[in-house]
Amino acid sequence: MTTLLIILGIIVVLAVFIIGIYNRLVALRQTTNQAWSDIEVQLKQRQDLVPQLVNTVKGYAKHEKSTFEEVVQARAAAMGANSVQGQAQAEGMLSAALGKMFALAEAYPELKANTNFLQLQDELSDVENKISAARRFYNNSVQEYNTGREQFPAVLIAGPFGFKERDFFEAPEGRTALQTPPEVNFDT
Repeated sequence: MTTLLIILGIIVVLAVFIIGIYNRLVALRQTTNQAWSDIEVQLKQRQDLVPQLVNTVKGYAKHEKSTFEEVVQARAAAMGANSVQGQAQAEGMLSAALGKMFALAEAYPELKANTNFLQLQDELSDVENKISAARRFYNNSVQEYNTGREQFPAVLIAGPFGFKERDFFEAPEGRTALQTPPEVNFDT
């Protein structure tokens, strides 16, 4: 009888231990999901500003059609991305295209003085800051989640219960591409 109680006690302790690990992994996964939702909200807000910005700039720089098309295509790609890596790559293309469009503003002093353009530029700058903060939070939660699922003994539970590794949200070209100013050619 005591052997049976000892075995039962070990099973109960093991079950409580497994439940604790499982619940921790669920909490980490939910934090990561919530962090990704925050990024999606900010990206959507940025994507909604793009058409307004393009229309404002179009009025001043009518002959820069290729730049506008590039921005519109990059926005469409960003809206259609359906994975973290795809979203990061599409958002990198959109950032580069927007950089070219802002470089255009330097050639049009009356555009730089336009209040609507300045307001949209400020809003976009604010959204970019929010995206950076959301990206940092998301990447931190992914790091915690991935570490939590790879640590022993959670690694024994993570696989069978479907806790898959998550991707970081990084600029596809890396930091150097973000620090390099875009090239603008006015010969088009």
